[in-house]
Amino acid sequence: MAQFYSAKRRVTTRQIMTVTVNDLDGSGQGVSRLNGKALFINGALPGEQVEVEIVEDKRSWARAKTTRILSTSPERVKPQCPHYHQCGGCQQQHVSSALQQRSKANALSHLLHQQTGQQVTVDSILAGESYGYRRRARLSLNYHQRSQKLQMGFRQAGSSELVAITQCPILKPELNALIQPLHQALSSLQAVRRLGHVELVLADNGPLLVLRHLDPLSAADRRKLEQFSHDRQVALFLAPDSETLEQVKGEKPFYRLDGLTLTFSPRDFIQINGELNQQMVAQAIDWLDLQPQDRVLDLFCGMGNFTLPLGKRVENVTGVEGVAALAQKGAYNATQNNLNNIAFFQHNLEEDVSGQPWAAEGFNKVLLDPARAGAAGVIPHIIKLAPQCVVYVSCNPTTLARDSQILLASGYQLERVTLLDMFPHTGHVESMVLFSRK
Repeated sequence: MAQFYSAKRRVTTRQIMTVTVNDLDGSGQGVSRLNGKALFINGALPGEQVEVEIVEDKRSWARAKTTRILSTSPERVKPQCPHYHQCGGCQQQHVSSALQQRSKANALSHLLHQQTGQQVTVDSILAGESYGYRRRARLSLNYHQRSQKLQMGFRQAGSSELVAITQCPILKPELNALIQPLHQALSSLQAVRRLGHVELVLADNGPLLVLRHLDPLSAADRRKLEQFSHDRQVALFLAPDSETLEQVKGEKPFYRLDGLTLTFSPRDFIQINGELNQQMVAQAIDWLDLQPQDRVLDLFCGMGNFTLPLGKRVENVTGVEGVAALAQKGAYNATQNNLNNIAFFQHNLEEDVSGQPWAAEGFNKVLLDPARAGAAGVIPHIIKLAPQCVVYVSCNPTTLARDSQILLASGYQLERVTLLDMFPHTGHVESMVLFSRK
């Protein structure tokens, strides 16, 4: 007699438990303990008792999601964005601004102490508005075949799925107001099925948009876009590919900083939080204690966001940037602002700098603002220069801690640490650190 066996189904048991949250990490997750190891809980705040479901269980840590809040923290606030629980752009709109800043400051202090062995205190926090601060956004576009409608929005957290949005309260109000009319305008185009993404930027001389389109636009579509540009007073740029940028309507964008005017291309890097950028540059100038005879080296200088304000105050400044187009834009902006004591150079600062023309010059003060990878490649050269002080602007606490170790081991002291609340409601931790020679 034949016997038939059915394959055993793999049964996954849901682990549901009640825990008390003790802390908040820098990325906005509640922290508790589970069998002696850290339990990170999405959506929970310190002091809350919550019912959670374990979603990942490792040897030294576990991760859970909140299924029910049994007692609520006074630091819990109502998110202003209707898309918050689906959109992956923000992670902490349910957390008060004060708690967001404290948790990031504590995480930064802990990491620096852990890596350097020194007691490190974040002695100040630079912050601005927690909503309406972002002057740049890139919105994805997708034509949904089933609904025959254009979707415009941001990606879900941990997913490639698009969340169609009607508003984004962290954007500058001028950009937020464009979202719905822009969606309507793009939906009416003949090329609606062949659009890539749209970028919105608020320059000091008005908003602009860049439309990435995958096929050439018809004359009718161009007229519709030009009409939208005219009606909404938005500068219009078209991008048929990743290299080409056609300015159709509007002025060249610029922003003002420290009495200077910095022009930029819509694709150039600029600090997304303009208000915090003003505060950050002012603090860097203060920490460097600039004197007329100073010679300053600005590494990872971009198009001169720090370089030009420094140049107003010292004998000369040398800016070094890895992206040639940004270095060229920096030199252009220096000329436009009648700053003749600034020199810009292009060089990949992850590579050896000893043969570069600027590397043999003497500098008594250094500022660096590297990308997330940090500045390990150029730190040894900074040490050889032996400047009086170094101001390090960081967008990654991990690489900041690593580079700090090298500076401290070479005879520098860590004098001050400031948290830069550049991206409220997100897990990004930005900071500025002052080092001086012993």
